[in-house]
Formats: sequence, structure tokens, C-alpha cells
Amino acid sequence: MSADKILKAECLDASFMPELGPSKKGKVRDIYFSEDKVLMVATDRVSAFDHNIPNLIPYKGMLLNKIATAAFKATEDIVANAVIGSPDPNVVIQKKVKNLGVECIVRGYMWGSMAGLYEKGGRDICGLTMPDGLLRYQQLPEPIFTPTTKAETGPDENMTFAEVEELVGKDLAAQVRELSMKLYQRGCEVAAKAEPPLLFIDTKYEFGLDADNKLYLIDEVNTPDSSRLCSVAEYNEKWPKIAASAKDFKNVTELLNQKPELKVKEFSKQYVRDVLLEAGFKPGKEVPKLTEEQVVECTKRYIQVYESLTHEKFDYPLYSVSASTRLVNNLKHAGVIKGFCAIIAAGSNSDLGHMEKLSAALDTWGIPSKKRICSAHKQPSKLENLITTLNTSIEPVVIIGCAGGTDALSGTASFSSVFPVISCPPDGRNETCLTNPPGSSNSYILRPDNVAKHVAQLFSIHSPVLAQKLVAAAKSKVAVLEKVDCDLW
Repeated sequence: MSADKILKAECLDASFMPELGPSKKGKVRDIYFSEDKVLMVATDRVSAFDHNIPNLIPYKGMLLNKIATAAFKATEDIVANAVIGSPDPNVVIQKKVKNLGVECIVRGYMWGSMAGLYEKGGRDICGLTMPDGLLRYQQLPEPIFTPTTKAETGPDENMTFAEVEELVGKDLAAQVRELSMKLYQRGCEVAAKAEPPLLFIDTKYEFGLDADNKLYLIDEVNTPDSSRLCSVAEYNEKWPKIAASAKDFKNVTELLNQKPELKVKEFSKQYVRDVLLEAGFKPGKEVPKLTEEQVVECTKRYIQVYESLTHEKFDYPLYSVSASTRLVNNLKHAGVIKGFCAIIAAGSNSDLGHMEKLSAALDTWGIPSKKRICSAHKQPSKLENLITTLNTSIEPVVIIGCAGGTDALSGTASFSSVFPVISCPPDGRNETCLTNPPGSSNSYILRPDNVAKHVAQLFSIHSPVLAQKLVAAAKSKVAVLEKVDCDLW
């Protein structure tokens, strides 16, 4: 694939869909939780050192999904996985389970953070005592299990196996360790059969339990974002040279500083980390932007891993719409979402009854809605944050202001919102919203049922079903009038 095609590709940066409720926005993925499912959107964002990079990497999200999908299928005989389906190239839906809270890392080589710690004299790795005399890039005598915590924020912390036992119980800890080793071995086998062959260096797995305590493999598996891979041919060429030259240096890192040509090219996020380090980046500082050449190199590495592992050609996808529009359309087609949402925002908990009337009226049209309390007078920053967040929605939104007294909510919201705002006061014919200053563009509808119909009209351009309902409702009303008139005549 040419660099020009890669750079012109439509990227997916964000996926906020209010209809699905609040999302857990990770560095790379947006995750939505429902009662029994988890919907994960793999965006084209990329992170390193717990920082997001300013660039997007074209096709990264869909390539990771494709690799993970293939890996899940290749390991079904080892352990059940939580995958339900993939209605969009960037989306996977999984069964909702309780995450064990452990990153199950398996390492086959002295590499990455473990190598850095070892070179500084560290020999205790997650409670395991490593022998002296090992070198960065060296294959370990046997793969080792080096679990970490699964931190909500900040870096994960190393765990001993005893700590894993304490967290999840001895039997379950032994089970996930055994499964992790088997999954890593399968990853090695698949990588060895890749074209060209790849070395499966290390990886991490996550597991969860359902309500019946059945264990599932969750999240992602054997992708370049959760694993390290490199070319077998390159490793076999460079490792003997590294081993022979290492005796003249304090450690392999110093050797590579003097002879960078010996550095092994990784198919992982390590490339981005190395680029940042070479640019002088330090955690906590401003993250430098990647050059176009570096962005292209990132994409090509993901493509190479996908094609090597799956033995399938990655065809340049052609879409007539933006990535976010395609995502919404595919989720609509799969019946996951309606593709639009009404936000009912009230100024007080005393307005809850009126909010319920509005929600019920919207339900008659099949329009999903979400309710929020944010007073323009008492919580101005919360209202501002709500509008700022809604403005990032990739699906159409209508905001319904439900505030009595002096209605500042609808005026404030309509001034900043990119979506239409309707004022429907809970206290009757309250016309304070009609005197909002210039720049406030809210409309005013008194009856909840009329609000719901107006919202249906606004969304009908995105939904043939709504358009048909509107036409049918009008015809039905006219038919009733004509029948009554006919009976009277």
C-alpha cells in the first residue's frame, strides 16, 4: 500500500454515542457497558508511556480487531472467549463478565521493561529470581508468567504469583497461569507459521468470570498492542552479533547506542516508544507529533503483522462516508443502536416527573433518550461539560431542556450546542426561555407529546422508520376526522 493512500485514509478518532450511555474512554479504545454485553470500539488512537500521541494511525483499529478476531478463533480449543460479534471493522461485542483485575503477562525472551530492570541489576521479576548472565533479546530457558495489576489510571504494577492467589484464589490463579502459558505457546506456533515467520516475544491476556463462574478470555489477544513480535530472520541474523559483541559493553542497551543497526525491529507499540525517546520525550512532558513517514511506518507494521499472521491480504477499504458515519450505520444495521438520541436535561430533581412524561412520549416513537440533572444556575460548569461532551457525539442528538422558573438551561445549552435544543418547561406556560439573549437558539414547545413528534421529525432524515411513522400518524389522524365527519353528515 502506498504512503499516499495511507495518509489520505479516513481515521476514527472518537466514537461517543450517547444512546449507549457513558463510555469508558481508554487511551486507544472506547468501551460501552450494557446489562449483559460490552461494546469495544478500537479507534486509530495510539499511546505510549501512558500518553496519547497527537497523531492517528490509519487502519490501526480495524487491523487490531482483525488480528484479535483471528487469534480468538485460533484459541477456542484452549479456553472459551467472550466474543459475540463484530458488526463493524472497528468494533467487537463481548459477553459482559467480571474482570479478574490481573494482566496475565507471559514472556519468552529478555525484552522490554524486564530487560531494562535486569540491566539495572534487578533479578526479582514478579517474585521470580532470574539467573545472572542473561542479555537483552536473549531467549529465556522457558517462558515465565509475570502478572501485573490492571490499573484504571497510571502504570500497572508488578505482582507476585502469591499476590495473584490472594486476589483471585489459589485454584483460579493456577488456572489462569496455565491457560496463559498455553495461549502463549499457541501464539508462538501461529507466529512461526506466519509468512514470513515471526517471533512471538511476549504478550498479555485478560480473563473474566460470568455469573456462573465460567472463565472467559476477554479484551484482545495476540495483537501488536498487547504483544511483541519481530521477524525470525532478523532475529536470527542480529542475535549472534549482539551476543558476540555484548562482552565489550556494560549491557546490550549501551551496545545498541553504539551500534543502532543491531536493534531488532519490533512489530508492536515499541516503535512509537522508540520514536518518542529519540525525540527526547520524557513522561510528563508534551508529547511530540509523529512525522508523516513515521505514521506510514506504524501503519505498515500493523499491516505486515496482520497479513503475516492471518495469511490474508489487507485490501484498501473504500468507503463513501466518514469512519464515524460508517460506524454508526453498521451498528444501526446490526440493531445495536437506533443511530440517534434525545437528551432530557433538567434543572432540578423536582422536574423528574416531567422528564418521565417526555421520555414516555419519545418511547411512543421509538426514540431512545437519556436523562441528566444539571442546573444552569447551581451547576453551570456541569452543564457546560455536558454540552461539550454531547458536541462530540457521532450520532445526531436533540437536547430537551426541562427547567422551571427562570429557564436559563435551554438558553445556555443552545448557545454552545451544535445540536438543536427544545425547551419544554415543567411548570406550564413558562415563556422565560423566549427572552434569551442573542445567540441562544432554543425552540419552545409546551406539550411533551408535541416535543416527541418534533424530535421524530428532526431525526426522520436519519431513519426511514421514523419517517414512515410520521406519515402513518398523520394519515391515521385524518382518517379519524373524516370518519367522524362522515358519521355526522
